[in-house]
Amino acid sequence: MASPRVAPPADSILDLTPDAALERLSQWVAARGLPRFRTEQMHRRLWVQPIASWQDATELPVTVREALDLELPLRRLAEELSELSSDGTRKFLWRLDDGEAVESVLIPSGTRRTLCISSQAGCALGCVFCATGRMGFRRNLSPFEIAGQVREVILRDPADKPSNIVFMGMGEPLLNWPGVDTALTILNRPEGLGIGARHITVSTVGIIPGMEKLAARPEQFRLAISLHAPTAERRLAIMPIEKKYDLKAVLEAASAFRKRITFEYVMIAGKNDSDQDADALATLANKQGALVNLLPLHPGGAPGLEATPPNRIKNFASRLQARGVEAVVRRSRGLDIQAACGQLAGKSGGPTA
Repeated sequence: MASPRVAPPADSILDLTPDAALERLSQWVAARGLPRFRTEQMHRRLWVQPIASWQDATELPVTVREALDLELPLRRLAEELSELSSDGTRKFLWRLDDGEAVESVLIPSGTRRTLCISSQAGCALGCVFCATGRMGFRRNLSPFEIAGQVREVILRDPADKPSNIVFMGMGEPLLNWPGVDTALTILNRPEGLGIGARHITVSTVGIIPGMEKLAARPEQFRLAISLHAPTAERRLAIMPIEKKYDLKAVLEAASAFRKRITFEYVMIAGKNDSDQDADALATLANKQGALVNLLPLHPGGAPGLEATPPNRIKNFASRLQARGVEAVVRRSRGLDIQAACGQLAGKSGGPTA
C-alpha cells in the first residue's frame, strides 16, 4: 500500500467558510473597481445557488466571469460512477484531483433525502466489519472535498438536494477535525448549504478530543457513536480503537452533548448478538438516554463474518425495547449496488495515481 498523503492546501474559495469566502470575494471585487453588489451575486453562486463554473453565472458580465474562472476557479469532484439501487438508493464514486476516490450515498425516504458523506479517503481504524477499514488510510479530505459531495449532488439534480447529512461514509470524521469543522459550517450556515444542525449527524468510533471540540460548537449537531459492542472486551475484538479510547471514557465524553445521541450497532452473528449483549447494551443506552440503531451487517469486511439472522435481530430489538430502550432496526439499503462504505471504491480499483 502506498504511503498516506496529506490533504491538499486550502487554495480554493470553496475551502473557505461562507464568511471567509465573502471577505475574499469582497477584496477581489474592490481591487477591480466593480460595484459592491457583485460580491453578493458571486457569493450566492458558491453554495446557495451553486454553479459548475463561473461561466454559468450569467448575471455577471462576461469579462468578470472569465476573470473569476482564471483567478478563483470553482473546483469540482469528478463523478466516476453512479449506481442506482432497486430501492431508490444511489451511490456515487467521486474521483479527486490527485486520483483518490471517495463515496457518497443518497438515501431517499418519503420527503427526506439523506446523503451519507465521506470525510477521509480510506480509514486507519481497521474495524473488522468495515470495507473502508480494509483499504487503509490514504488522506484527509479538504473542506471542499467534504461539502463538495453535497454540492455535486445538487449540481447533478437540484431536486436531490439533501435534507439530512450523515458523516457515515468513508473515514473517521473526528480524525479530520479541521476539514470537518469548516465543512460543518458550510453545510449549516444559511449563506452555505443551509441544512439545519439537527439534520446533520457526525458519526464517530469515539475520538475523544474531536468529540470535545464538536460538543463545544454552539450548533446542536447530532452525535452518533459507532458502538457495535456493549463491553470493552467485546468491542476490542472488533474495533482496535478501544485500546486508545476505551468505552467508559467515550461514553463520559458523550455526556457533554445537549441532544440525544445515537448508538450505531452492526449486528454480527456470534460476536455481539447474544441476550447478554442486549442486556448490557440496554444498560448503557438507558444511562445515556440513547437511541439504538441496529444495522444488519453488510458484506465486505473481514472474511468469515456473518450477519445476524433477521429473526435474531428482531428478538434483540424486542429485548432492548422491553427494557425501555428506543431501538430501531434499520433496513439494509442498496445491497444490489454494494452500498456499504468502501465497497464501490474497492470495486473501482482505488486511487489512479
